[in-house]
Amino acid sequence: MLIKIHPETPSERRVKQIVDILNDGGVIIYPTDTVYALACAVDQKSAFEKICRIKKVAPAKAKFSMIFEDLSQVAKYTAQTSTPQYRLLKRHLPGPFTFILGISNELPSHLKTLRKTIGVRIPDHNVSMSIIKALGKPLFTASLRSEDEFHAYYSDPEEIHDGYGKLVDVVIDSGPGTFEPSTVVDLTGEKPEILREGKGVF
Repeated sequence: MLIKIHPETPSERRVKQIVDILNDGGVIIYPTDTVYALACAVDQKSAFEKICRIKKVAPAKAKFSMIFEDLSQVAKYTAQTSTPQYRLLKRHLPGPFTFILGISNELPSHLKTLRKTIGVRIPDHNVSMSIIKALGKPLFTASLRSEDEFHAYYSDPEEIHDGYGKLVDVVIDSGPGTFEPSTVVDLTGEKPEILREGKGVF
């Protein structure tokens, strides 16, 4: 199913429709401030496993990120951050960054990988943030990579629907995405380490 949602003024009715699907164990493809991505509600194990099948990765070895509403929600699911780390998060989020942090015991057991870390995202995008706020809990998320030799990620939601519409419950069309992923910064060491240069300027 392809659902169009305005990128600046998301329809409350459409957002509620997406939230109902997520709470029912659905998998969606949605826009962010970087690239389009797969997502499911954090507490839906079968949906998480479905995303792993789509990505062709074993659940125990999955490298993943979570979309959060705000830093208070981040603190619930991640290990305690230092004051300098918190300031970095506050300075760059919402925005096109993924920050690698240790996990807390609040994370559902099916999301605890061998790495014991997660990527933290708070996108600067009205649609994704409207969904996460209405859902009331984080989203497990994974970028949707393309096999195109020129572009590593999909940007056209109709093309995404053609390729993935039968594999997921909903593809959200909020207009073209970008080809540039988030900047990934590891905060688990003594100093921040940029693991991937992306859209965010660190």
